[in-house]
Amino acid sequence: MNFLIIAATFLLMEGFTWCVHKYVMHGFLWSLHRDHHDHSTDPPLEKNDYFFVIFAIPAIALMYYGSTQNFNYYFYIGIGITLYGMSYFFVHDIFIHQRFKILKNTQNPYLLAIRRAHKQHHKHLGKEHGECFGFLWVPVKYFKMYFNKKK
Repeated sequence: MNFLIIAATFLLMEGFTWCVHKYVMHGFLWSLHRDHHDHSTDPPLEKNDYFFVIFAIPAIALMYYGSTQNFNYYFYIGIGITLYGMSYFFVHDIFIHQRFKILKNTQNPYLLAIRRAHKQHHKHLGKEHGECFGFLWVPVKYFKMYFNKKK
């Protein structure tokens, strides 16, 4: 049962992330997210990185509270959120934005589709007219770009 709670939380985080990215990061907290779209400088840390802390706080609180309640479901929800955050960091910061230079030359269609969708998101420098706000779910048209090349 605990594994199901973790897996369900991880999957639900994609929808939550899409909403937060579209309506919060490209909305009232654009002041923190703007530098992520502005590529005129390439600092090691961006204001956008505060979102890692913002999203870690509820996960830590849930794990702490759940651990004090005999490791109830709150703990496992916190684990699911944390695993999603770790996945986000690996795919977004390491793979897509190459903060660490690994997986640069992948030929994996799924990873290439994620990278393409994210580039499509970043073509808009302002907070309006954005697209591709998700993270792990990629619109089918980006998959087709890479699968059709193989034919």
